[in-house]
Amino acid sequence: MKFHELEIQEELMKAITDMGFEEATPIQGKAIPVILEGRDIVGQAQTGTGKTAAFAIPMLQNIDKNEKNVQAVVLCPTRELAIQVAEEIRKLCKYMHGIKILPVYGGQDIVKQIRSLKAGVQVVIGTPGRVMDHMRRKTVKLGNIKMVILDEADEMLNMGFRDDIETILKDTPAERQTVLFSATMPKPIMDIAKTYQKNAQIIKVVKKELTVTNIEQYYFEVRPKNKEEILSRLIDIYNPKLSIIFCNTKKKVDELVSALQGRGYFAEGLHGDLKQQQRDRVMNGFRNGKTEILVATDVAARGIDVDDVDIVFNYDLPQDDEYYVHRIGRTGRAGKTGMAFSFVMGKEVYKLKDIQRYCKTKIIAKPIPSLNDVANTKIDNIFKKIDEIIKDEDLSQMISIIEKRVNDDDFTAMDIASAFLKLTLGTQDTQSAENPYDDYGDTGAEQGMVRLFINVGKKQKVRPADILGAIAGETGIPGKLVGTIDMYDKYTFVEVPKEVASDVLHAMASAKIKGKSINIEPAKSRDNA
Repeated sequence: MKFHELEIQEELMKAITDMGFEEATPIQGKAIPVILEGRDIVGQAQTGTGKTAAFAIPMLQNIDKNEKNVQAVVLCPTRELAIQVAEEIRKLCKYMHGIKILPVYGGQDIVKQIRSLKAGVQVVIGTPGRVMDHMRRKTVKLGNIKMVILDEADEMLNMGFRDDIETILKDTPAERQTVLFSATMPKPIMDIAKTYQKNAQIIKVVKKELTVTNIEQYYFEVRPKNKEEILSRLIDIYNPKLSIIFCNTKKKVDELVSALQGRGYFAEGLHGDLKQQQRDRVMNGFRNGKTEILVATDVAARGIDVDDVDIVFNYDLPQDDEYYVHRIGRTGRAGKTGMAFSFVMGKEVYKLKDIQRYCKTKIIAKPIPSLNDVANTKIDNIFKKIDEIIKDEDLSQMISIIEKRVNDDDFTAMDIASAFLKLTLGTQDTQSAENPYDDYGDTGAEQGMVRLFINVGKKQKVRPADILGAIAGETGIPGKLVGTIDMYDKYTFVEVPKEVASDVLHAMASAKIKGKSINIEPAKSRDNA
């Protein structure tokens, strides 16, 4: 269900559009219409399913901005969640001038909260303990409350807030609307619903099972700034005929399409802002192979029926576990195998675990491919094509041309073949920093390693751990691959495996160590150092 199909007022719709969301998540699509009717609900929904917007949108629609009293209270188990919910609600009421939102929680100066409350606040988001504290001080008065929301109610009960919750509910008007969200439905939750709600409608989002088994699923732990580069490497290595890249917002789709086109890829974007004529043009290009890469939002990709998609990329992890199923189902169709790659940043690894539990599948960690991997793959592909040409084509005329050049010039057939290979790879792949066959000479390193010089040392208060952390962090290679680190007053030598040396030089060229720009280059041999 799309948001514009719900009865949402113009100011809210404008904010939702700004946030880049096109379609309601399953819990939003089911809960919003019922809450807008004024009914009590018990919603069973996990974190990350969009439940904040599910209660915030109808709540904001019912707020009278001309009344400066507290009209809605959202109770959360932790101050972190209270802050998060408050931020989300502020984004939603961006264009609803006159509505004031205030999070209240322990650990923050209560005097500041009291000052804000006296200035006039319509929505209070807080932990039960701090809300109770304000009630005792009479700085929060609940006589004009229209709606009470219990967010993550099961967690609040686990933390011992049941008495506080019941005290708060008893102090609000009987005709209020009570909305309860909980990941689980134990008996104490149902007891509260029975006692304090009026004929509540129970809303559960029934999760679909992942039925596609012929899809290999992998993830890469990435830094935000490296996403684009790593995506390019994966596209170059796997060379998919058709691939779909999923982003969470329209803005990100446009940015990524522009970046990919700038790198020379045949990419087009698909999202809700496109007119039907533009959408048809993009889809026709994708179906006939003119567009090899389709970058899309979840909503825009609905209804895409293309059987030959080789890889699905989750450039952003989806907001809802169910979206993951929809996304990867775009590959591995018509009895073929497919691949799904997900980019994960920092704490998103916990979200990935939720997806794995929901899908009952294993998503395997993969190392970030190096520039050497890309170059070697390109060379392998070239030789495969050469094998096919040698087997299938009549090369007698070409052999005559080569023989003439060998006889007329001072070149061998090997020289000419090597030059053709370099020409085929392209100038970008043969620059010294990216060439997998760079000859660094004798750098004084152990066998199989390259010794690198870095122009910072002990006098800059740099430690070996700083060097190791910078190399591992910037290149993505495991720290255990880094060899000996010899540190002196003004410079440092570090050994890395020969096959990743070009990656390290390339990635570290613009890196900083302890806030200082560095110079890194292959070391001279110890005899000359």
